[in-house]
Amino acid sequence: MKTSMTLTAASALAVAFCATGAAAQTVAFLMPDQASTRYEEHDWPGFQDAMKTECPDCQLVYQNANGDVALQQQQFNSVIAQGAKVVVLDPVDSAAAAALVEIAHSQDVKVIAYDRPIPDSPADFYVSFDNEGIGYAIAQSLVDKLKADGVADGAGVLQINGSPTDAAAGLIRDGIDRALDGSVYKTLSEYDTPDWAPPKAQEWAAGQITRFGADIKGIVAANDGTGGGAIAALKAAGVDPLPPVTGNDATIAALQLIIAGDQYNTISKPSEIVAEAAAKVAKTLLDGGTPEASTTLYDTPSQLFVPAVVTQENIKAEIFDKGIQTPEEVCTGEYAEPCKTMGIMQ
Repeated sequence: MKTSMTLTAASALAVAFCATGAAAQTVAFLMPDQASTRYEEHDWPGFQDAMKTECPDCQLVYQNANGDVALQQQQFNSVIAQGAKVVVLDPVDSAAAAALVEIAHSQDVKVIAYDRPIPDSPADFYVSFDNEGIGYAIAQSLVDKLKADGVADGAGVLQINGSPTDAAAGLIRDGIDRALDGSVYKTLSEYDTPDWAPPKAQEWAAGQITRFGADIKGIVAANDGTGGGAIAALKAAGVDPLPPVTGNDATIAALQLIIAGDQYNTISKPSEIVAEAAAKVAKTLLDGGTPEASTTLYDTPSQLFVPAVVTQENIKAEIFDKGIQTPEEVCTGEYAEPCKTMGIMQ
């Protein structure tokens, strides 16, 4: 019989789906924070569902570090003590996670780097979306938008990156840099957002709006949270019309902003895709096999998925027609009428 219980990061309790039989193998799923709702709403449920198929007799342990490096280390040590043979790790701090990989390998425990790579100590496998490709895609999409709108060569944009402790954020930044450096537009100012915190992004953007004013023709934000913070700062400053602002993650809030015309783009990357891939890799490692890699990143065999850029033009096809979100979830309140205009709902 399988049982479950709810986890909060503060209590650091395990969420386990326990199978009968002494031979059940343990797999841990350690996520970095609760600033984004994706881990509780998509990644963990997606991993559970996939593991039910891949290894129905496996015992799963879930913990979330709530942005705390020390807490994640405690959780990592705890799941190994509980007998985890594979740890799926999305690190709070990619550099600090190198020591965790070394601890695991010293005890013959396999580590799957999840979503964020661990550059300084190769994990056994890495599964994620192509983060450098994401950065390039959102920035190039904005560059193309500026060109289409007739924005003059040499005009300026702001760049809001993710957390400086997140190696995936560094890859996204590299992709953004590649697109902007190859464009006719210039970067007015750039910011690394501590912990991906939207309030920090909003505070920084507010200062840049005061500094540059109408010279800001676009904002490349590395995810929907930082993009939403930038949009809030623009609105608070009375900017009208808003310059195009990018995002990444296709959160419900971002989809609503796109429908309303306040956010220009986001990236559709259903977390369940990566969670399912991690489950397949975990089962292969448990069986003593070698997971099939499509590339290598930071000396780590990797599987990277290519996501889609979403704008008003394709939001119906990419998000609603594919069932990633439903009109009932997104087209609420003030967004109902524009959803009808766009054909998302009747």
